[in-house]
Amino acid sequence: MKLTVGQIATRSITLTRDHVEKYYEITGDRNPLHFDQAFAEKTKFKRLVVQGGLTTGLLHALVAMDMPGHGTVFLSQNWEFTAPVFIDDTITAKATVWKVHATKPVCQLGVEITEQSGTVVLKGEAWCYRFSGNTGE
Repeated sequence: MKLTVGQIATRSITLTRDHVEKYYEITGDRNPLHFDQAFAEKTKFKRLVVQGGLTTGLLHALVAMDMPGHGTVFLSQNWEFTAPVFIDDTITAKATVWKVHATKPVCQLGVEITEQSGTVVLKGEAWCYRFSGNTGE
């Protein structure tokens, strides 16, 4: 896929209790904010929050599978979490091409994730590198 400035891709997922459990099994992240409702009620969130890695994982899938696409990896990431993602929220990641390097397979993306009501839960930017000889296009 030839990238152009302004090009956009999106990807969505509904994050469930099962995702939170599987993330814990893989990473060991069993923060009570994700698992203990009584604990969560004492925080500003008042509800169980999904791990941030599940939120950012959607960006990894979008970059590797959709745009720039197969064979792409992050070189750097600079983003901030602006609101929590709760269990059973549907989030949508959006990447917008900001810059395309003239001689290298490198691009800069603006990234944003929103939840189902439109609240922005993450925003920032990332640089990506796309390996040549990609399949699946």
